[in-house]
Amino acid sequence: MKEMIKEILREEMGRMNKTFYFMAGLPRSGSTLLSTILNQNPKFYSGPSSPVVPTMVAIEQSLSNDELFTAYPKPEQAREIIGSVLPTFYSDRQEPIIIDKNRSWPSRIEYIKGYFGIEPKIICPVRDTAEILTSFISLIRRNPFEVNGRVNFIDEMLIKMNVPLTDDNRCEFLASPQGLLGQSVEAIKKALMEGNERVIHFVEYNDLISNPQDTIEKIYDFLGENYYNHSFEGLENNNKENDIRTYGLSDMHEVRDTIQKTSNNPEDILSDDILSRCDNTEFWRMLDDEEEDDEIEETQITSNSSDSKEENVTMIGV
Repeated sequence: MKEMIKEILREEMGRMNKTFYFMAGLPRSGSTLLSTILNQNPKFYSGPSSPVVPTMVAIEQSLSNDELFTAYPKPEQAREIIGSVLPTFYSDRQEPIIIDKNRSWPSRIEYIKGYFGIEPKIICPVRDTAEILTSFISLIRRNPFEVNGRVNFIDEMLIKMNVPLTDDNRCEFLASPQGLLGQSVEAIKKALMEGNERVIHFVEYNDLISNPQDTIEKIYDFLGENYYNHSFEGLENNNKENDIRTYGLSDMHEVRDTIQKTSNNPEDILSDDILSRCDNTEFWRMLDDEEEDDEIEETQITSNSSDSKEENVTMIGV
């Protein structure tokens, strides 16, 4: 029965003539820039972060907790409904290759295999922890505290928690289990600890900036797609999000027309305490070090996240 459901989903995606890949990674690590470059290929569509994953989770939880469904369950039909979210969300796109972006994909690899019946391939932009935090603090400093009644999403949470608005506290929150960086880190760790490193392709931000041609070619190799002759000048993000309304930061996803690194030096922005806690937290680089232990150690800056492990994913009908 499971194979039959997978075949139905394959046929549905086949009728749409679409191939689906995924993008996750860490915040402020170049995913918007990467999508802008890949979208030059007329066969590709890589948009902003999508609601596909949370929509699937919501439907799954709603059915699982519905007494009408539990009284008379139809797991195969439920799987069809949940599995249809991805192709349906992109039914308006004509491109044959879709890259769905959401930072929780590494912790939901079971969804890709189980609900879509396809082998996952996840592009994962990453960056030095200190540079990520520096980018966030720089964003906050160059934006007004409040625009049209909207405070940036980081300070908004600190205010709700009655935490003083300092840069150190902002970094602490971002790296916590509730913060954007902490959540992204835990999603990637979950995937690696479950042995899924072969379906994840890490893209270092500094490699993308310093050697975009080689970086893009490696992505094509990972996806198994034919190369496209990309340009790295005259870049324009044609899929802009409403950053002010959503994040309270006007330039959260701005892309410059040429590739260049203009980031502030972390030593000029972050405190010595935060800098020291960022040291050697880039755990994904251990994958290339044969002398490291197989076990991935918890990073210092997100050490508290071990208190809030994500529960194992349980899918309907599995």
